[in-house]
Amino acid sequence: MQPVLQQLGQQLLVPVIEIPSEDAALPLADALLAGGLPCAEITFRTGAAAVALQRIGDQRPEMLLGAGTVLTVEQVDLALEAGARFIVSPGFDATIVAYCQSRGVPVLPGVITPTELLMARAAGLELVKFFPAQAAGGAGYLKAIGAPFRSFSFIPTGGIDAALLPAYLALPQVHAVGGSWMAPASLLKDGDFDGITSRVREAVQLARRLRPAPATKASTSRAEPQVMT
Repeated sequence: MQPVLQQLGQQLLVPVIEIPSEDAALPLADALLAGGLPCAEITFRTGAAAVALQRIGDQRPEMLLGAGTVLTVEQVDLALEAGARFIVSPGFDATIVAYCQSRGVPVLPGVITPTELLMARAAGLELVKFFPAQAAGGAGYLKAIGAPFRSFSFIPTGGIDAALLPAYLALPQVHAVGGSWMAPASLLKDGDFDGITSRVREAVQLARRLRPAPATKASTSRAEPQVMT
């Protein structure tokens, strides 16, 4: 798996951001960083997305940035020029997938049916977005649809909040969980970045309790007893 996608798995959470204005870019990034989550998917649902990506990428390089709601190859180019390191689309578009692969950028198309998973497999993908997660049937449906496709991992997104997080992170095929509850449009509109930091911190702590990071060899190994001669 590509390093960018591995990093998403290590974070466990992907804040999905519909950013209202360019001026919110850096305060948002700082709020996410303060909450312990150095990544974000900035959706192309507003005209501020590309500039926001550019500002965060230039001035907060520690952030792992992706572009969401990408619907055309032109938007792929715009996102990459702005500094996005992964591309997310709400559905499976073979043209977008192939174009991202030709550009060497990780792409996460949305899937919701076995047919779409077969299409993703034919395209050589192993990690996809499961969207819209809750509307489609939630964690139970994801468990069922993923059973025949054991090579796949998923990032469920859509209608998920902190209360639903345990059900998704309990599934081993879930790579990370995406959602807007950590930085909702209401808090962004009000400029309540402290509120966003609080929500992010709570989400990070919950995710780490639900799925602790594996212990390293150094932390688990015991020193061999010395034999005196």
